[in-house]
Amino acid sequence: MKFVLAPDKYKGSLSGLQFCEVVERGLRRVFPNAEIVQMPLADGGDGTAEVVQHYLHACQLKTIVKDPLFRDVTSGYLFSQEKETAFVEMSEASGYKLLDKDELNCMNTTSFGTGQLIVHAIEQGAKEIVLGIGGSATNDAGMGMAAALGYQFLDEKGNELSPIGKNLSKVVKIDLEDVLPTLKDVKIKVACDVNNPFYGRQGAAYVYGPQKGASAEDIIHLDQGLESFAKIVHGQFGVDVQKIPRAGAAGGMGAGAKVFLEAVLLSGIDLIKEIADFDNAIMDADWIITGEGQLDHQTSSGKTIDGVIKSAKIQGIPVAAFCGSVDIDINQLEGMGLEYATSILNGIGTLEDAKNNTSKNLEMTSYNFARLLKQAQG
Repeated sequence: MKFVLAPDKYKGSLSGLQFCEVVERGLRRVFPNAEIVQMPLADGGDGTAEVVQHYLHACQLKTIVKDPLFRDVTSGYLFSQEKETAFVEMSEASGYKLLDKDELNCMNTTSFGTGQLIVHAIEQGAKEIVLGIGGSATNDAGMGMAAALGYQFLDEKGNELSPIGKNLSKVVKIDLEDVLPTLKDVKIKVACDVNNPFYGRQGAAYVYGPQKGASAEDIIHLDQGLESFAKIVHGQFGVDVQKIPRAGAAGGMGAGAKVFLEAVLLSGIDLIKEIADFDNAIMDADWIITGEGQLDHQTSSGKTIDGVIKSAKIQGIPVAAFCGSVDIDINQLEGMGLEYATSILNGIGTLEDAKNNTSKNLEMTSYNFARLLKQAQG
């Protein structure tokens, strides 16, 4: 038997790697000689850096950059010298986690620090950069990131503007004269898991502005700024960012990365599967076992389990999901394409009890699943 273990994390309980170790213990009690391949995954959210580090065997590099309010902060990213690849998380330099609650206001925040991390990675010899853009505190359309790379954003008088959200509407020209020359030699991929357009009622400002401290009046100003900025970009680069899928991700960073970095925008899980060479690793597998904290209606919207199922379906491999809880009905389960799904909860208790017993319950679930397979073999 060949099993591929391909989970996301159990948030607050187990990392993807820990999940793999626990499930392997349960399986080997029944199939001691099975081929078991551990392939923890992520969809671009929390825990992605750990998964990337697992596959790239990367080290963490530190440097001082500007936080969302232009203050110095020590930040870092992963770098594999062997593969000349860096993994940069936007949240490490431009994330809301770096700000106090009363400091959140995406009218005044910048992605400049993210650009500084990209520059630092290029200076270390990175030829490929994977950029995760979750958890941002910004709505500057990547203007700050681009400014760190040498782009200049000018107003009607030719003055350089501070690269923050409220200045989007003031941009009339983008100067490319001082753009970092080596940028063109670097391949950049962006992991993002939302499909919002650049501007409009479903765009970056209206959907995510409120959680980044924007008032109702701010949101209108930011959305108008994004629309105005889109026209400037279209005029200079010939790119209609409103038609780019995922353009509104991270306050418009999806569009900014596409235009200023010539990046490829991918779903987080697709990008992680590519890094892991997942589709090749699962060849000839008898089962893929995946899992996450909660299996619900959002699972089929670009989450890790959805990505696993899509790869498995192509090769005709059945998928089992071991989850903390299962909140879907039978029709939804069949629609997802799972052959087996179960909650690992054992008995009635508090959330804290469930977290404390996660490893024990997961091992028991794995063991019981393996016994069912053994019995089915006759």
